[in-house]
Amino acid sequence: MIEFSVGNYRSFKDVVTFSMVAAPIQHEDGEIDRNNVFTIPRDINLLKSAAIYGANASGKSNLVRAISFVRNFVLNSAVGRKVKDRIDTEIYKLSKDTENEPSYFEIIFEIGTTRYRYGFEVDRRSVKSEWLYQTLSTQESELFTREEKAIEVFDNFSEGKELNKKTRDNALFLSVVAQFNGEIATKIIDWFDRTLVVIFDLEDELEYEGMTDEIMDDDDRRQSLINLVRTLDLGIEDIRIVLTPFEDVDETFLHEVKTAHWRYDTDNNKLSIEQFDLNNEESAGTQKLYRLSGLLLNLLEDGGVLIVDELDSRLHPLITGAIVKLFNSPKTNPKNAQLIFTTHDTNLLSSNLFRKDQIWFTEKNRYGATDLYSLAEYKIPEQSSFEQDYIAGKYGAVPFIGDLSRLLGKK
Repeated sequence: MIEFSVGNYRSFKDVVTFSMVAAPIQHEDGEIDRNNVFTIPRDINLLKSAAIYGANASGKSNLVRAISFVRNFVLNSAVGRKVKDRIDTEIYKLSKDTENEPSYFEIIFEIGTTRYRYGFEVDRRSVKSEWLYQTLSTQESELFTREEKAIEVFDNFSEGKELNKKTRDNALFLSVVAQFNGEIATKIIDWFDRTLVVIFDLEDELEYEGMTDEIMDDDDRRQSLINLVRTLDLGIEDIRIVLTPFEDVDETFLHEVKTAHWRYDTDNNKLSIEQFDLNNEESAGTQKLYRLSGLLLNLLEDGGVLIVDELDSRLHPLITGAIVKLFNSPKTNPKNAQLIFTTHDTNLLSSNLFRKDQIWFTEKNRYGATDLYSLAEYKIPEQSSFEQDYIAGKYGAVPFIGDLSRLLGKK
């Protein structure tokens, strides 16, 4: 992923842009630059990871929610949707200027050596505009543009010809073309489906747990997953899936994940292996890591984009930092997978882990609208402590805590 822009959506009034393009800066430690940045065709440098900070209710989760909305709408707008079904978007509600305007979304991404710029504007009833551009060498060219019902298809997108009449007002033209097996459209839909992964809540975590289960059934890859768990120091020696048949129900099994821990004698010598049930006897953090570990391995092996809201939730700061290092390292991330996450964990705010352009902030203005900006916009002396400066409020994006004594009244 190269860039994502959003406007008039939830707490975003004006259009803001989140960018994974590396800024023209150099880290005092050249190793950080070599590890955290990679180059794609046309000599564009991209970042492998980015962290988004901000006070509660500042808009961090809304950025993830916006990307999740785009992904889901692209994948589902042409399937199982009725003519009068509402579009699940939410405008910025705190200004009269935006109440009759559509929400705006645009994403720029690379598939192979081709760059695409795709976006749309929608309200609750219909798609107001939609566009798709591609860059093969240096010149960007139009594939199609849409204004309300008028869809103009250009010659280099012949797969979309004659499909404008088959596109409902509340469906994306791109999704419709993919339904008719258009080559470019199908490739883009596949990117949203397989390459772009968004974890917004526990339900999303559970959806991807199946990837871990599949790896556990593969003897060649199972050890890699166990090695990952051991590396994160959870005290787990082994993991197994146990299938227990239900009584009186043929060919039906109870699926249980069992972890193995060493049991010690009174002299702290290893005595035997004790099994724990993952869902009932392990911590919430261990359960989260198990659900995501298969996804992490697949991304690190095959490439992709992982966007997680509150990655640090239920995880120790050292484990969160270890996951970031997996993505930043060329050894463990040879396909240049990207990790983007929101967090409150200031332990990660370190120049030993991130470049300045990898750290982003959300902050609401006095009118309740979210602004999004990067630490790279600040002039910061070398050896400065990102964490201390952030807590001190030098970069904004921190809560304003009032006088707590007023809660108890004056003596």
